[in-house]
Amino acid sequence: MTPWRVSNPEIVWDAGAVLGESPVWSPRERALWWVDIKGLALFRYELETGLRSVWRAGEPIGCISAPDSTGRLLAATRSGFAWLTPDEDGAVSRTAIIAPEPDLPGNRFNDGKRAPDGSFWAGSMDDAETADSGAWWRLDAASGEATRLATGYRVTNGPAFDPSRSRVYLTDSARQTVFVANWIAGGGFDQLRVFRQFGEGDGYPDGMEVDSDGALWIAFWDGACLRRFDPDGALIQTVDLPARRPTSLAFAPEANRIFITTASIGLTPGKAQGALITLSLD
Repeated sequence: MTPWRVSNPEIVWDAGAVLGESPVWSPRERALWWVDIKGLALFRYELETGLRSVWRAGEPIGCISAPDSTGRLLAATRSGFAWLTPDEDGAVSRTAIIAPEPDLPGNRFNDGKRAPDGSFWAGSMDDAETADSGAWWRLDAASGEATRLATGYRVTNGPAFDPSRSRVYLTDSARQTVFVANWIAGGGFDQLRVFRQFGEGDGYPDGMEVDSDGALWIAFWDGACLRRFDPDGALIQTVDLPARRPTSLAFAPEANRIFITTASIGLTPGKAQGALITLSLD
């Protein structure tokens, strides 16, 4: 695999997000949706017009899917899985689906996304980041049934799916470990193993996505970069970013772009910290 040609990073929305996360591209709208977990906000950026919209949420939203034809977004929040509807008054209406961890009040949901089979995967975590109480869950949106797939995680991030290789990548950011497993369409995964172990000076692997070549892109918290790896775990390229804490990324193939969310939590306020950044693909 050869490196991709990308433009210099461009800050398209200096939103001042505390913990920007979960960028999701909506091809139908040609818009990028994302959240601020700690800032209790839902954002939408319209590519052609540059229109920026903000809705206030009543609780932390960990991750979202692109809106369906009715405008609802499937989400994993602090209290569980739910449908979210952005209202005209700038608030978010919530319709609960299931709360799978009522026995863990210190947990919240973090990263997640739709799988190629239409299910919604999301990882829970201890909001204080001290206990290994996180788990991976798979939601069947049609039935509302949630299945626990794995336990013992500190800070869940991902997943990233590679359906051509029947793979799923999962991260425990606190342990600086990215795992890979065999993805089972219509189910969970098996044969979990370490894909890459990172260490001092690398930053912390955060949100991930698999590109059209089957390479894995990872945003590195405290690493100020994206790194791209081939399916065997070899580093292909590094893209430096103007943000110290990038959190996740999303491809917008119709626009030949990559969108990146960043966080400002724990940092001195400044440009690009808590912003939405884009890279153009040549």
